[in-house]
Amino acid sequence: MDATSGPQVFAAAAALSEMAGWMAHDSGRDGRAQQHFVRALALARTSGDLPLAANIAASSSHLALQTGDASQATHWARTGLQFVDQGPRVSSLTARLHSMHARALAAADQRLRASRELQRAHEALGSTTEATHPWVSPFDEASLASESALACRDMERYEEALVHAQRAVALRESLRARSLALSHINLVTIHVHRADLDAVVHFGAGLLTANPSLGSVRVVNQLADLRCTLEGHRNYRPVRDFLAQFDASAKTRILLLADILPPRSERTSP
Repeated sequence: MDATSGPQVFAAAAALSEMAGWMAHDSGRDGRAQQHFVRALALARTSGDLPLAANIAASSSHLALQTGDASQATHWARTGLQFVDQGPRVSSLTARLHSMHARALAAADQRLRASRELQRAHEALGSTTEATHPWVSPFDEASLASESALACRDMERYEEALVHAQRAVALRESLRARSLALSHINLVTIHVHRADLDAVVHFGAGLLTANPSLGSVRVVNQLADLRCTLEGHRNYRPVRDFLAQFDASAKTRILLLADILPPRSERTSP
């Protein structure tokens, strides 16, 4: 059987639909992203490819977290783990699903359960991979560090979150610009939660020098959220000066991304 017949056709279609979902999500069109993920999961289940179905469930969990729906995020993480239990074990995928579950539980203020899931994620990623899959999304130490930072932040374990965030930035310095930018935003946001405004200004300077043509509406939205948070600290002169530089940089970025920014009705807050 080749890729033009049988279950593999449905699996390939599922993978392409999931890819379309991520492209929509990164363009700020989360409603469309959800539609793509729903279609992708149906195709994956028809194909019988359980790791692929689990991978799509993890993507749906991530999207639910971004739109503020912790209950749905938990549902999709559990669904993915059920698929994992029934099919070939891919350690990185298992780790990703446990980290998604941890983040969902942390967002729902279930801290003890979130801590347990985070530990399971680290244990899974540290185990020997028993299988590989061509359409399972990469999930490595940098990815886990980033998700761990977000989970610990939501559990108000800010010092631990800071360690994970610093590790995520260090591991991603030579990787994709978008992943590095998101990790850098997480790091600065955690310093805000720690009320270390000097650190915010110091590390925030790196955001001002990021490539302004980086084509990610998701990055733009998270930068906007960070700016709103910092507005409450503008009485501190270094923050006020930083915000002036931040606004100048933001204008350039928005002008460059004007053609891909979605209508307001299609945007959701992360």
